[in-house]
Amino acid sequence: MHEIDNEHFYNEVGKVIGWDFSNVKCQSEGIEWDFYEEVTKRCKSSDILLDIGTGGGENILKIATFFFLIVGIDLSSEMVEKARINRQNTDVKNVRFFQMSSQGLQFPTDFFDIISCCHAPFAPNEIAKVLKKEGVFLTQQVSEGDKINLKRAFGRGQAFQEKDGMLKEKYVQELRKAGFSNVQSFEYDATEYYQEPEDLLFLLTHTPIIPNFGEGKEDFKILHRFMENNQTEKGIRTNSKRFMIMAEK
Repeated sequence: MHEIDNEHFYNEVGKVIGWDFSNVKCQSEGIEWDFYEEVTKRCKSSDILLDIGTGGGENILKIATFFFLIVGIDLSSEMVEKARINRQNTDVKNVRFFQMSSQGLQFPTDFFDIISCCHAPFAPNEIAKVLKKEGVFLTQQVSEGDKINLKRAFGRGQAFQEKDGMLKEKYVQELRKAGFSNVQSFEYDATEYYQEPEDLLFLLTHTPIIPNFGEGKEDFKILHRFMENNQTEKGIRTNSKRFMIMAEK
């Protein structure tokens, strides 16, 4: 999907749920880290954090006490509006939300101590511009091998035809070229069990894992067969493949 398509997609989802998947019942085995926990491990109470692709802001609102200030940005105006509403429903005072593209960060040079980016696009040169010297950038992204049995069942999907690991290596090389040192990467391939058919249906309806899911005449027949073939005692089985990159400026 091109950026303009992503913007439309995320706006529509933001109107409905604000990327809150808390009601989806899914059991996971093999997850090796919690991304925002990794972010807090590397901060001081005086630090300023920039969170790129913040969505409804749920994640950074939970870690606000670890930082002096957190700024969350998102391409979608609907997401930012949802995030501001979520903030109003808490007693958090040190978090701000702005609509902004990660391709053009409108902040002072060398302003942030830490920058995080979870499942959102970013521009390494822009990250390097606004991150302080010796600052840390952390990102978690979806690997090409994510939900691979689903993609095979449908014969299409996000990055379905791309070699697994290409995006990770691309980002690693781009970060090094942008001047980052000590660039480290990690990955895991966890097993997921969706408890009920409606949980998996919600995922497919509200994410672009299977592009244009539901528009094809055979989509629901394929999904029904997939659920029958991957039903276990723990739920409907698929996988969650993620990678994380940590880089120091």
